[in-house]
Amino acid sequence: MTEGAPAPSPLPVGRSVAVTVPATTANLGPGLDTLGLALALYDELEVTVRAAPGASVEVHGVGEGVVETDESNLVVRSIAATFAAYGYPVPGLDLVARNSIPHGRGLGSSGAAIVAGVMAARGLLEGVVDIDADGLLAVATELEGHPDNVAPALFGGLTIAWTTPEGPGAKKLIVHRGVSPLVLVPEATLSTKLARSLQPAQVPHEDAIFNVSRSALLVAALTQSPELLLAATEDRLHQNYRASAMLETDALIRLLRARGLAAVVSGAGPSVLVLASDPAQRQLAVDLVAAEGSTGWQALMLAVDFKGATVATRQVEA
Repeated sequence: MTEGAPAPSPLPVGRSVAVTVPATTANLGPGLDTLGLALALYDELEVTVRAAPGASVEVHGVGEGVVETDESNLVVRSIAATFAAYGYPVPGLDLVARNSIPHGRGLGSSGAAIVAGVMAARGLLEGVVDIDADGLLAVATELEGHPDNVAPALFGGLTIAWTTPEGPGAKKLIVHRGVSPLVLVPEATLSTKLARSLQPAQVPHEDAIFNVSRSALLVAALTQSPELLLAATEDRLHQNYRASAMLETDALIRLLRARGLAAVVSGAGPSVLVLASDPAQRQLAVDLVAAEGSTGWQALMLAVDFKGATVATRQVEA
């Protein structure tokens, strides 16, 4: 990264990028703040350089009429942070967002916005500076605070993320083709900050050992042995502590797990993630929720996204 005063913007008016970013589900039960999975549900973004300074944002779909439409928008702030990290001032920008990822429901919407901005900056600066995978992850993690959502959004598949004094790291793994994710989305939302505030500063030693074993088993279950998913998704570090903030979520998870289905809180919640071992088991979960679950759950049968975020660059005549 470049230090010192920002250089003049090298970008021509009319330079445009198109970005696609997948939804993510983090933790996956025992893998608190370390494991994440990319899902085939996408936010799309177009960003075009304009002559006038500042930024305007047009939002369609999720967040329309709610999210900020100026420089305070999280995507714009993420673009600006990436430009600054590499020593360039952000030019004037027009953004058009088409969002499908639900907000405030544990599907990585804020991480997707950050990754959309970082990837847009990468595309806009293509040919000017090379932003590699490590650079993308570093900027995105600094903005998000932890890498478990931004890593799968960037790289796709199942990711194991960690941090070191030198910065964050991530390893992408290919998920077994039998794994069939189902996300059950409630009408209610939940603040990630609130969910995190319910966790204790310390946990019993045996609970930590329990989660270490289950996290290791979960990697094997997701990549090689889906029949182990129920045991592999057991957790003692965060879900029970957060249950009081999402009682219906907790009740649904208990119902599904009692029937042998690997159900967990998706991210910070309140959505429920079911990691079915095959499509038939996923349909069983949908039928069970329809018959016995409380009302208001939207069932999303989603594939695992294996590509992660993408960006394409073009020049529009000014």
